[in-house]
Amino acid sequence: MVDTMELIKKEETNQNNSSLRTKVRKIVEHEYFQPIIIGIILLNGLIIISETYLKGNSLLITLDRIIVWVFVLELIFKIIGLGFKGYFSDRWNRFDFLIVIGSMIFYSTPFVSVLRLIRVLRLLRMIPAIPALRKIIDSLMKSVPALTGILGLSVLIFSIYAIIGTTFFSEVLPYEFFGSFHTALFTLMQVVTFESWASQVARPIINEIPWAWVYFVSFIIIGALVILNLVVAVILSYLGQDDDAKREEQMEQLFRENQELKRDIQDIKQLILASHQNQTIKNNEDNNVYQENR
Repeated sequence: MVDTMELIKKEETNQNNSSLRTKVRKIVEHEYFQPIIIGIILLNGLIIISETYLKGNSLLITLDRIIVWVFVLELIFKIIGLGFKGYFSDRWNRFDFLIVIGSMIFYSTPFVSVLRLIRVLRLLRMIPAIPALRKIIDSLMKSVPALTGILGLSVLIFSIYAIIGTTFFSEVLPYEFFGSFHTALFTLMQVVTFESWASQVARPIINEIPWAWVYFVSFIIIGALVILNLVVAVILSYLGQDDDAKREEQMEQLFRENQELKRDIQDIKQLILASHQNQTIKNNEDNNVYQENR
């Protein structure tokens, strides 16, 4: 009798837990839940920006604390609604968890710089909240293996041009431009970003060494245009792969539905033929009986 009562209590507890999880899951998956969270993240960004002008403002500090607790409630709701396994199976949820827990840990600590960094990182929660941003980041992560080859090619090209620069131009400009290998690499980064490269770097060297224009023009074509376009092409190819995969999945689903429809039509045809044959046999039997009775 006691065992039966315990089993009944356990079943009632499980039913209550499942009903609570279902209700919380409906809240989490509601169409307005995510836009509200996005709005709170944007408000958090505005508060952080405002604090750069109004340092130590008590109202802004209070609003920031309220927002942290809102994020904690969101975290609890998602864990209850989705379950531990369902929540932590998504890497973006794990990212959210680390940001929120980091905000709670460092909020009451004397590490002001770490706290400010965590508060700024809270803005990164916009990425998992907005599907378009999440798609871009996922594509970037998938393209990393392919970009390593381009990165190796870039390092090789920069190293070759840095060695050439230190060999021929170290005496023309001050030390901070082509005086050593690492300063030459930094100068080439300035050239490849087109930051005052002509007036500060290229023209003074070309005035002293006329053939130096070949060096700079070839480096800009290879380093800035070709390499950059390769990077963009790789990332765009991975961005398109998701759309292609979804399109192929939809085509496969349509193909399966078409095959099922064909089988259903075939079954219906067989049933109709069988029914027609049975009706013909029955009519023949009736005719035979009628002929015998006559």
